Amino acid sequence: MMKTDSIARRILGWKLNRWDRWYDGEKGVFIHDADFQPEQNLNHAMLIVDRLEEMGFTYTVKGVSRVCFNEICATGETLAHAITNAAYSIVEHHSTADSTRMWQKMC
Repeated sequence: MMKTDSIARRILGWKLNRWDRWYDGEKGVFIHDADFQPEQNLNHAMLIVDRLEEMGFTYTVKGVSRVCFNEICATGETLAHAITNAAYSIVEHHSTADSTRMWQKMC
C-alpha cells in the first residue's frame, strides 16, 4: 500500500481523504483503494504512464516485464508491476529536498 499511496499522491496528485480512499481534485471524484491497484491492473498502471508522459517522461517498454521512464528503469512479474515499480523509483529518486521544482510540477 505504501508504494501505491506514494504514487497516488506524488504522481497522480491525489489527496488522502480517509485511510482507505483518495480524492482526485482534478476530476472531483473519490477513489477507493480497492479501485486503484496498479500492480495488478494494467489499465490502472497506464494511468500512471499517461500522467508521467504529461510531465515529460518518455515511457519505453524493454521486454515483457521491464519498463523505463527516461533513465529510470524497473522490472516486475508483469508489465503492470514493472510500471508501478518504475513509478515508485521515480518517487524515491526525486524525494530529496532539492527536488522541490519537480514536485511543484507534478502536484
